[in-house]
Amino acid sequence: MSSMPSLSNRSEEAVVQDVWGRSLKALRVSVTDRCNLRCQYCMPEEEYVWLPRETLLTFEEIVFLTDLFTRQGVDKVRITGGEPLLRKNVPALVAMLRQNPRILDIAITTNGVLLAEQVQDLFDAGLHRVTVSLDTLKPERFKALTRRDTLAKVFEGIESVGKAGFTGLKLDTVAMKGYNDDELVPLIEYGRQVNAEVRFIEYMDVGGANEWSPEKVLSRKDILTSLSQHYGVIEPVVEESTAPAQRFRLPDGTTFGIISSTTVPFCSTCDRSRLTADGMWYLCLYAKSGVDLRKHLRSGRSQEEIQSIIQSVWQARKDRGAEERKELERQSGRGRYIDIDRLRQDPHLEMHARGG
Repeated sequence: MSSMPSLSNRSEEAVVQDVWGRSLKALRVSVTDRCNLRCQYCMPEEEYVWLPRETLLTFEEIVFLTDLFTRQGVDKVRITGGEPLLRKNVPALVAMLRQNPRILDIAITTNGVLLAEQVQDLFDAGLHRVTVSLDTLKPERFKALTRRDTLAKVFEGIESVGKAGFTGLKLDTVAMKGYNDDELVPLIEYGRQVNAEVRFIEYMDVGGANEWSPEKVLSRKDILTSLSQHYGVIEPVVEESTAPAQRFRLPDGTTFGIISSTTVPFCSTCDRSRLTADGMWYLCLYAKSGVDLRKHLRSGRSQEEIQSIIQSVWQARKDRGAEERKELERQSGRGRYIDIDRLRQDPHLEMHARGG
């Protein structure tokens, strides 16, 4: 792109709301669709149709679009992928985003493999928080799930977070029956050791290549039952939040979270949307189509025109994808979410391309 419209300093916009009164507050920004793992629930095939590199947004374009989103109410930004640390010089992007005073929180979700070598630069650039995906503590199990033998690097990355100066580390665990349902307590205990809060995520029916089935879902109820048998009475943490995780407290005060979008969807409070690495904007994790903001940006549309597009699209938003998928299961059972042939025609439909 030869040039971008300059950002004006016109008066701030009110927080925009969708049809159901949900505000636009959180933006997940994918910086790459590529990953260095091949997790069975996310990227089970070795090769995919990758986004052409020339279509990827530059850091300047990401910052420009993010600024327009913050003028509509966004104050939380999460950098995602694929694996975001595969993109060169992510700390530079963090530093650029920190120049926007409307952004109150910048976080990153990473698989941790490359984290140790970049964590200090991320902290120095102004990143607020780190989330690391960790589904098992067992090397052979990790290798079977990811098709890579890099769990030691993940542990190194996790241990580097506190040393760099970060607080508020979170560990995201996709909980699956027959895979890691015997590791709930060990993961909680590991979280204590590294000063991290564990968040268990119900296995979600998204993407298409992952062979999801309801029999593999370890539900919020299952998780709480298992943990209470070991720890005793578990109490919910009472707080006002639109975060996807419901938090709970163990008898000794240790907290953990559960993201239960499969069995107890939270669509009614969802304030998140996703910007892919090539500028497609998706209003829901389950959405099958998005808005091509890169096209508008590179065709020379003005700041005001693009901002108006963002506002009008969000105001028309009706998405309640997780609830609709749950209703589909109740009515007729779930088939494959998206056919693999269609995935190969449109790589945006896989979760690694839209920031999961």
